[in-house]
Amino acid sequence: MNDSLGLSIIAGVPVPVVLIGRDERVNALNDAAMALFGPSGRGRHYVTVLRHPALLDCVEEALRLRQPRRARYLRSDLGRDSTYDVTASPLEGVAAGGVVLSFADISDREQAGQIRRDFVANVSHELKTPLTALMGFIETLRGPARDDEAARERFLEIMAREAERMNRLVSDLLSLSRVEAEERMRPGVRVDVAALLRTSVQTLRSLARDAAVEMTLEGAEDAAHVLGDEDQLTQVFHNLIENGIKYGGSGGVLRLVLTRSERELAFRGPGVRIDVIDRGEGFDPVHIPRLTERFYRVDNHRSREMGGTGLGLAIVKHIVNRHRGRFRIDSVPGEGSTFSVMLPMA
Repeated sequence: MNDSLGLSIIAGVPVPVVLIGRDERVNALNDAAMALFGPSGRGRHYVTVLRHPALLDCVEEALRLRQPRRARYLRSDLGRDSTYDVTASPLEGVAAGGVVLSFADISDREQAGQIRRDFVANVSHELKTPLTALMGFIETLRGPARDDEAARERFLEIMAREAERMNRLVSDLLSLSRVEAEERMRPGVRVDVAALLRTSVQTLRSLARDAAVEMTLEGAEDAAHVLGDEDQLTQVFHNLIENGIKYGGSGGVLRLVLTRSERELAFRGPGVRIDVIDRGEGFDPVHIPRLTERFYRVDNHRSREMGGTGLGLAIVKHIVNRHRGRFRIDSVPGEGSTFSVMLPMA
């Protein structure tokens, strides 16, 4: 096939395409293919251009058998893994003897599949531990501890705690599912976030007192209206305050600060910012990019002991996204952490 003809055929194709002639040399690549294999591949033998074993086998079989062949091409570029579904199709007519190689990017599909597999594995693991404990205690109560009143009371208390843990997990899973389903639908009701913060602080005051944490609220004296969902924003504040008390409580102080800005950089317009600041142990900033992933924990054992499900910050992130806001986390080991929610004002 002549170069100009090959280029004219594939230039407008949006996916990477490589034309290989009967002489086994690369006759043409479109721009997308050049981004994958470089601009200097034309005229060279396909082995020196493609190099990936799965691609080479695919092309070789298509050339030899004159039948379409498929392969999977994995590529890592600048820290991002990409997956391509590759089809090698024999050419007929004026290009008889050659092969056209096309690359369909299925990275998003593969990532979604991996997320589903990870999700099922994580949920199974989170449920298996309390279920195993419950089954063991039930077996013990039916047998050796049948007439041991002290052991029975102790086991029933542990069983109730494990059952409550499963209940929290299921509730958070349902909440996360609802939030994700509504994430593209922006709320349209005016909500006073200052009033929601005051109510959340009042509701969780006893929890802070029991943990010997002094909780303060600043800047919430006057109304601050946003377009939002009252229940979901309340859930955001509850999650962040509870986390601050549980994991940052060692510092003895939890500050909630509401500030208003006529030009919030995140929105290039008026916005409101809510900072939840603790003076606890903090954590290594290396964890920050993954903290909003489902079931990700900085300290697995401690989180479970405190009743955490590993879903709280994932719920916060999706709710803030639905409100077209921004969620930011900062932490310094030994100095504490700050969780910030920025929302555009109504």
